[in-house]
Amino acid sequence: MTTSTSRAAWVTLLRRLHFYIGLFVGPFIFVAALTGTLYVATPQLEEWIYHDTLHGTLQGERQPLAQQIAIAQQVTGGHLSIQAVRPGLEAGETTRVMYADPALGVSESRAIFIDPVTLAVKGDMTVYGTSGILPLRQWIDYAHRSLLLGDPGRIYSELAASWMWIAALGGITLWFFTRPKRRINNRVQNTRRLHVTLGWLLLAGMLLFSATGLTWSQWAGGNVDKMRAAFNWLTPQVNTQLQGGAEVHDPHAEHHAHHGGMAMAEDQPSLADFDNVLHIARSAGIAAHKVEIRPAQSADRAWTVTEIDRRWPTQVDAVAVDSKTHRIVDRTHFADFPLMAKLTRWGVDFHMGVLFGLPNQLLLIAFGAALCVSIIAGYCLWWSRRPAVSAQSPVNSLLQSVMQLSPAGRMVALLCALITGIAMPVMGSSLVVFLLADYARWRKSHRRMANQS
Repeated sequence: MTTSTSRAAWVTLLRRLHFYIGLFVGPFIFVAALTGTLYVATPQLEEWIYHDTLHGTLQGERQPLAQQIAIAQQVTGGHLSIQAVRPGLEAGETTRVMYADPALGVSESRAIFIDPVTLAVKGDMTVYGTSGILPLRQWIDYAHRSLLLGDPGRIYSELAASWMWIAALGGITLWFFTRPKRRINNRVQNTRRLHVTLGWLLLAGMLLFSATGLTWSQWAGGNVDKMRAAFNWLTPQVNTQLQGGAEVHDPHAEHHAHHGGMAMAEDQPSLADFDNVLHIARSAGIAAHKVEIRPAQSADRAWTVTEIDRRWPTQVDAVAVDSKTHRIVDRTHFADFPLMAKLTRWGVDFHMGVLFGLPNQLLLIAFGAALCVSIIAGYCLWWSRRPAVSAQSPVNSLLQSVMQLSPAGRMVALLCALITGIAMPVMGSSLVVFLLADYARWRKSHRRMANQS
């Protein structure tokens, strides 16, 4: 097989695969882009809707954390265990006392908002995850990751993340080998030009969002965690064991919080310890204005105080504190994180639109809107090029496109499909579905041709 013939066979295969991705996965990528755009566009709206909850008295002396938490305890009736406390350290900011509530979902907690100056209760609502997002963004986040269908719905977002990078790279490769020799101005070519131009502009973003999106996924995410562990790319976590023991790494520390905390409500920590532990952490260098205090989960564990300001520069240092001896048990500094752990932290925060604040939001809004336009342009391109009758040439099937390759080419294609399918099971499963649908379509076309002859 000559080089030109081999290239033509690969182009045919890429074109058919790109068509299937666009036709069947494109809607899921569109929904993910649309809901993701809504998510990053809502912080200011959330600030406006929940302004009275998030903000308290601007001037006045802050009361001890113990007194603030005591008020929150009265609201909950004292039967819920304290999961974490986020003190209102900036003027006009409320303190958030979060409780592990068995009635809530994974990573959800009930938050009581207290004015640090007047001790007034400013709000009582469900918050979600490490970022502590409020109900509006929480609803959008559920739509973005699972279409509000729970764990079964997460297949859609993993499907979109698994195929988006392949669609992007495959589309660029197709353009490189099939671009017109001269500029043609007609409706089809103008639509194609828009689709290609947006593909080039969005290429880096699609690769980044595929990679970071897969870290959240159910099945591919587990494989990502194994790879990170093998290469020592996990995010360092403070060791909370008081009697030695190895440092624990949480592979999902960068994008979720553990649901739970104190085992039983009657084992509540001393409220005075919250003030003491915060003071010790401040003395140990935890200087960010946004911090989270987590009580010890058991008697042989230390408390943790973690910086949660993930804007630039990133402040996510943490210390583990023995509340009885008032000593620092362990500490982590973001500056000392492995490079890949830093890149993961920054990538996830950029994905969520928090890394650079408003510029990050505006960039992601533009990206999401442009990706939606690109997908619509792709559908318009397909619609304008669709054949008047069903195509009967066997080369139009994915399986026959593979068979056009050389033996070595077929081995490469099969190896790539196996590796990516094992690493990303949802992608592998959907590829099998593509092939089965493709074979059924080809058989139907083949029988039609036989009947006509």
